Amino acid sequence: MLELLYSFNRYFITVCPSGGEVLIRRIAVMFLVLLVLIVSVSSISAGQHTYLNIPYGESSAQKLDIFLPDGFEGPYPVIISIHGGGWCSGDKVGPDTEIAKSGLKRGYAVVAVNYRLSQEALAPAQIQDVKAAIRFIRANADRYHLDANRFAVWGSSAGGALAALAGTTAGVAALQDLSIGCADESDRVQAVVDWCGPIDLSTMDAQFLASGIDGEKMDLPTSYGSKYVGNRIGQANDLVQLVNAANYITSDDPPFYIQHGTADTLVPYQQSLQFAKKLEAILGEDKVHLVTMPGMGHDGRGFTNSESVEEVLNFLDKALQK
Repeated sequence: MLELLYSFNRYFITVCPSGGEVLIRRIAVMFLVLLVLIVSVSSISAGQHTYLNIPYGESSAQKLDIFLPDGFEGPYPVIISIHGGGWCSGDKVGPDTEIAKSGLKRGYAVVAVNYRLSQEALAPAQIQDVKAAIRFIRANADRYHLDANRFAVWGSSAGGALAALAGTTAGVAALQDLSIGCADESDRVQAVVDWCGPIDLSTMDAQFLASGIDGEKMDLPTSYGSKYVGNRIGQANDLVQLVNAANYITSDDPPFYIQHGTADTLVPYQQSLQFAKKLEAILGEDKVHLVTMPGMGHDGRGFTNSESVEEVLNFLDKALQK
C-alpha cells in the first residue's frame, strides 16, 4: 500500500499543475488522502498519542503534526518528516509521513512538517520554515516527551533537498528567520535521510544530457525549480547556490543516508552521487551511506519496500545511538 501511495503522490503532486489540470489533481489528491487515512487507521495502534495542526508560525502553512509511539518510554528520539512536491505542492498528510511513521514501531516520535510553498513565498522561505519547525520542536520537547538531542530529518525529492540543507546548515544565519519563533533554540539535527533530493538545480539539465535521460528541464521559467527561486534557474544563480546544501558542508555535520534511482526523470541521480562525494570528502565515508538503485525512477518501488525502510531505520538507530 505504501508503494502505491508513494507512486501516486509522485505522479500527481511532484509537478506544479496549472489550468485544467488543477481540478483533476485536486480530486486525485483527495483520493490519496482517503487512502492515507485507511492506512493510518489500520497500521497505527489506538493507544498512540497524536497532536495535529500545531502552529509553529503565523502562516496557515506553518503547522506540524506530532505522533508518539505506543508502548515505549520517553523521551523519544524524533524523525522529522519533510514532504516533497517540487516546493510548490504536497502536504504533511501523505505518503512521506506514512513512511516515516514506520519509525513508531521502533520507539521514534514522528513530526510531520508543512512549510510555505513557492506560490506563497520564494526560497529560502522553505528552509527557514523547516528550521523554525526544528527550533519549535526542540523548545517543546519536554511537553511532548521528545529527546531534544536526537533529531533526524527525513525527506523525499524537494523534501530530501530540504532535509539535506537542514543537515549542512546548522546555525547559518542566511537561511534562518528567527522572527518565526523560538529564536534561542538550535536548528541542528543529528541525522539526515535524503531520498532523491535535487541539491544543485544549476547542474540538473547537463546531468540528464550526459546520461542520455530525457528528464525534466530545469532552466525553464515554468519548471518547479524556477518557481522555487522566482526566476529561470540560469538567471538566479546566487539564490540557487544559497539553497544548495553542498555549499555548506563542515566536519561537524551529521551522518547522511542518501538513496536515488538511476532512471529518475525528475531529479538526475548524479545529484546524489556528487553530493555524497562532497560529503565523504569532509565527513568521511563512515558518515555517508549512498544507495543507488539501478533502473529505478522517482516513484516509490525502490524506496518504500519493507527492506528499504528497515535499512533507513537501522541507519537512524545507529546514527542516533538508539
